[in-house]
Amino acid sequence: MPYDIEIINPVDYCGWDDLLASNPESTFFHTAAWAKVLSETYNYRPLYFTIRDDKGLIALIPMMEVKSIFTGLRGVSLPFTDYCQAIITGRCQLQDMFGFIKEYGRKCNWKFIEIRGGNYPDETAVSFFYGHRLKLTPNSEQIFSRFDDVTKRNIRKAIREGVEVNIHRSIDAVKEFCRLHYITRKKHGLPPQPWSFFEKIYEHIISKSLGFIAVASYGKIKIAGSVFFNFKEKSLYKFGASDFKYQHLRANNLVMWEAIKLCAQNGHQNFCFGRTEPDNTGLRRFKCGWGTEEQIINYYKYDLQQNAFVTEAPLVKNSHRRIFGSMPIPLLKIFGSLLYKHMG
Repeated sequence: MPYDIEIINPVDYCGWDDLLASNPESTFFHTAAWAKVLSETYNYRPLYFTIRDDKGLIALIPMMEVKSIFTGLRGVSLPFTDYCQAIITGRCQLQDMFGFIKEYGRKCNWKFIEIRGGNYPDETAVSFFYGHRLKLTPNSEQIFSRFDDVTKRNIRKAIREGVEVNIHRSIDAVKEFCRLHYITRKKHGLPPQPWSFFEKIYEHIISKSLGFIAVASYGKIKIAGSVFFNFKEKSLYKFGASDFKYQHLRANNLVMWEAIKLCAQNGHQNFCFGRTEPDNTGLRRFKCGWGTEEQIINYYKYDLQQNAFVTEAPLVKNSHRRIFGSMPIPLLKIFGSLLYKHMG
């Protein structure tokens, strides 16, 4: 390899985001802010395998070391991240970068290397998701015209019913979103992320104007909300939640529309809807309705003991959803605080 690989911790590296900005392939998930949220919430160790020169960033594969009594020691790129593809430019080769990471992992006794996003030629992904992206223009009418009829109708219905959406960057808004988040997770039979995770999101992202929360109200009742992140000209929908008693008002559609308009007005050129599981046909249909381009997000897993990519995902039973769905929210929050560090 003609370049030297550095291992950088972006939490401690002054000017990391300026270095990222030099490469058009960088995303919010590569930023120091996201690294701070993950490392400070879960005590993960950031290891960003980086190549740079005098002109800026040439190559990057961000990793975090995850220690767990359940899953062992592993490198993940990156935990709780929809996608985090490698940045490879110039004469760099992906196989050379990955080979360096494998050697590092062996020295540190990692069991696995997990990669979320990107393309590893000739290798089989262990799982995949759908991604959806919308190209933005300053003209909101032009954006609206690309939506399908169902999406347009739902936006108009929410407005007609009196739903209002406001943009917030306060800790109180984060708390209100979390209240809705707990309701939503219980509905889906899943424990919620711990409060400390959202507290760090506020500290490092929302309060620094790197993101915002859109909250829908019906009268004095907060009925839906979503969290969005921004980096350079790119915007990202990360979390959504709502009170299902008011689902008929289509507040989620209006929340998304107001967020899209705001991002377009602020000069952003791309809006990402995050990842969608293959079997979640309803959510996939919802995201396709916004005139988006659909992509495949591949996840890879390399077994360092077998020296090979894992080709089959373990079977996941959904019986836990019934158990978690029957729990009261305070108990669910306790399970979330205990489990998420190990899930990574």
